[in-house]
Amino acid sequence: MITKSLKRYLFLLFTCICGTAALAQNADSTLANANSTFKVKSLRYTFKQLIIPVSLVGIGFAVNGAGRESIKNEIVEERNEHIPHFRTRLDDYLQFSPLLLTYGFEAFGMKPKTEPVNRSVILLKSELLMMAAVTALKTTSHTLRPDGSAHTSFPSGHTAEAFAGAVMLSEEYGYRYKWVPYVSYGLASTVGALRVINNKHYISDVIVAAGIGILCTKISYWTHRYKWNKHNSHNYHVELN
Repeated sequence: MITKSLKRYLFLLFTCICGTAALAQNADSTLANANSTFKVKSLRYTFKQLIIPVSLVGIGFAVNGAGRESIKNEIVEERNEHIPHFRTRLDDYLQFSPLLLTYGFEAFGMKPKTEPVNRSVILLKSELLMMAAVTALKTTSHTLRPDGSAHTSFPSGHTAEAFAGAVMLSEEYGYRYKWVPYVSYGLASTVGALRVINNKHYISDVIVAAGIGILCTKISYWTHRYKWNKHNSHNYHVELN
């Protein structure tokens, strides 16, 4: 059974990441008008969009202390004492769910902001940035996983993948469907929590990874110039300016 203290840590992890990121996404997504035929501006850089991802990275580094009484080690001790044999592979698959929904929702009639070609280019750039950042940190930090299986603990690749996809899902549909950011960041936060419960990562690993995933997809949107498939862009809602 998961103890109250472990539940509290995981609940705080889930609500802090999911809630703040979803609220930030809703603040970034604005409608041009209330009609069904509206245009929304493509995502452009603003300083306030850095607050959430940079804060997550900073918090993650702050709780990454190596002392036995550090927050990250206390959570591992709680986990090992009460659920030492818990293991699920759900997080291995759930990490990709935001990206699958990004394309799946369209198949069920929901209209994304960006047409498929430009959206896929944005996704590719985001994935390359995210993988480069995660690989670089894993290589330089060489941190042993809580279960002792490998020196690739910091940061969590699963969590970075999930949050990178969550940003895209929210950006593409959150402008019109206000519930989407909560679903997308809820799924991503669940992945992060499962990585901790599975004893594959410390809480600091998943918090930093969440910030990395969010930032990489934001950068991909900020730098995109929508040069492809312009003849089909009129069928979508992004305003190319």
